[in-house]
Amino acid sequence: MITQRLFGGLGNQMFQYATGRAVAAARGVPLALDTRDTDRRGGHNRFALHRYAIDVASDPALPPDRKGRPLRYAAWRAMGGRLLREAGLGFDPRVMQAPDGSYLHGYFQSERYFAGIADTIRRDLTLTEPLSFESAAWQARIAQDPLAVSLHVRRGDYLSAGNHGTCDAAYYARALQAVTDRMGARPRLYAFSDDPDWVRDHLHLDAEMAVVGHNGPDAGHEDLALMSTCRHHIVANSTFSWWGAWLNPRPDKVVAAPAVWFAALAQTNHDILPDSWIAV
Repeated sequence: MITQRLFGGLGNQMFQYATGRAVAAARGVPLALDTRDTDRRGGHNRFALHRYAIDVASDPALPPDRKGRPLRYAAWRAMGGRLLREAGLGFDPRVMQAPDGSYLHGYFQSERYFAGIADTIRRDLTLTEPLSFESAAWQARIAQDPLAVSLHVRRGDYLSAGNHGTCDAAYYARALQAVTDRMGARPRLYAFSDDPDWVRDHLHLDAEMAVVGHNGPDAGHEDLALMSTCRHHIVANSTFSWWGAWLNPRPDKVVAAPAVWFAALAQTNHDILPDSWIAV
């Protein structure tokens, strides 16, 4: 069995699940999830994969809780507990060689971990419950629009998180031009944000734009489904919109993403953008 520790929001949890699933598949063993951190934290960082068709063991054999039982955790490590902590922010090839019985801990923010089972991951990360009436109406509209481009603006906690920072209007203008050039047509933008009023009032781009702002913080999975229904994508420096673009299975999709993912220059992940995406 491979055990994957979950922490962070929905986008981070998807990266962690996908990587753990890929390692477990390579070893031919089940995947277990350690949700204790997400169960403790709640809010934005609560366990968020329960709405998806994930394939996990129902009775995981977890190591002692590092925070709740630190002495037992230390003893587990001393007795050979197979903790594999991701080294740095880029792709760590050691992870894919993790043996059966490993406990994985890290962000794992790279498609390289699970590109080999992409179809499986997209199937696993399919919602098991219907969208709300309003989201279903938006999805039908987007699905019929050949010019649909999702655009994501992350504000909220990023306004005070010094390591991330927010994408400015100049980035979105450049990204729009890059997508327009690849499409050969003027996109129709569908904007998603944790601050839709700010988008309406402050983001003025040279394209028709509809702000999809009806979903609150408890319905991020619905926004993600709507993003992935769009033909093409403009993502923020956010794992949330990264997945909104990646879950779109179209091989001809155009995705523009920030070339600089972190405001803190000491933090760099050269592997976060798939090769086919446009770094802007």
